[in-house]
Amino acid sequence: MRYFSTNDRRHSVSLQEAVIKGLAPDQGLYMPERMPLLAPERIARMRDMSFREIGYEVIGALFSEDLSVAQITDLVDHTLQFDAPIVQIEDHIFSLELFHGPTLAFKDFGARFCSKLMSLLLDNQKVRVLVATSGDTGSAVANGFFGIDGVEVVILYPSGKVSELQEKQFTTLGGNVVALEVDGVFDDCQRMVKEAFLDPELQQSMLLTSANSINIARWIPQCLYYFYAVSRLPQDHGKVVFSVPSGNFGNIAAGMLAERMGLPIHTFVAATNVNKVVPDYLGGSPFTPKSSIQTISNSMDVGNPSNFYRLLALYDGDEKVLREKVKGCYYTDEETRKAMVAVKHSTGYVMDPHGAVAYLGLKDFLASQSERFDGIFLETAHPGKFRDVVEATLGDKINLPSRLLEFMKGEKKTIPLANDYTKFKEFLIRTH
Repeated sequence: MRYFSTNDRRHSVSLQEAVIKGLAPDQGLYMPERMPLLAPERIARMRDMSFREIGYEVIGALFSEDLSVAQITDLVDHTLQFDAPIVQIEDHIFSLELFHGPTLAFKDFGARFCSKLMSLLLDNQKVRVLVATSGDTGSAVANGFFGIDGVEVVILYPSGKVSELQEKQFTTLGGNVVALEVDGVFDDCQRMVKEAFLDPELQQSMLLTSANSINIARWIPQCLYYFYAVSRLPQDHGKVVFSVPSGNFGNIAAGMLAERMGLPIHTFVAATNVNKVVPDYLGGSPFTPKSSIQTISNSMDVGNPSNFYRLLALYDGDEKVLREKVKGCYYTDEETRKAMVAVKHSTGYVMDPHGAVAYLGLKDFLASQSERFDGIFLETAHPGKFRDVVEATLGDKINLPSRLLEFMKGEKKTIPLANDYTKFKEFLIRTH
């Protein structure tokens, strides 16, 4: 299969180039040139399949032209080593728990897939993986690529704007993982990474790639848990709606990819905090990037989401269809905290701030419908990763999983970096 740039469909590349380069030369994101369609009966059979068996079906449909059956099996087995259960919270409302991986966040799926696929495609080349993170991407990528021969991971993150637990997960590893603590916000980190990919001098002197969701190897595998979640709904379920906490919009774009492949999803809810550029667009405004605003759901503090252009590409640039399929909403920190408290008191279920935003989006959508829907909201991280916020909101202590406690024992190792691309470039050249 070939992969085209969202900025120019005439520019297309192989799977290897799309994965290793990460970003197209014209700054576009790569997209598969066609969406393989899975027949309804094939999707219906997933009810009797394991998570990995579903993975073989879906990844096989996407990558069989480029990878052998053995490679696809190896790739899926490496990725799906933990569950993603749906948990019923209320009538017709389910939480899709995506925090059962090694760093307790949904990005573990994409990071493990990406690291394995790169190792299959690299051909003994040495590569530097550049990552901008607002929290969970850094920890998932750092742990997914830690110790992999031929790969150095360079993580840029905004100083003071990620939780302590998130920070510990990618600043304590050392080895082939380097953390740069940037005096700025996430959008500054993302901008510097994009500039590096487009810098002719760097491109000639070193092999650079990304493991952010701009890379198809990070983005595409996230569609797997949408297939899995639908297969685990009650057999007599109504129309399906997914509410997705959204920052850089890769997660919801992966769900839309699953829908384009035939998964029967009626509606998506793009739920954000007050960084509401896309909800504004979905409501009829032009897409207008803005400076990000710091909130308690920090992984969604993104003012210029890269994957917006994938949303358009998935529906062939048709804004009307996109706005019909995806509903946007946003919530303040106060509303988020109230939802966390209300759900804990009424059901005993503890949500992290991001999941709470998605829960609110789902509740509001269901309240506006006369037909029967079954809704799934994504719990993208374990509440313990946002312990300070969750404990202060709920007034209860959270028992941290042993994996998080181990990270907390590590010593933070970072390199301060000014919010200046020239300084970042100098660092990359100096340490090459």
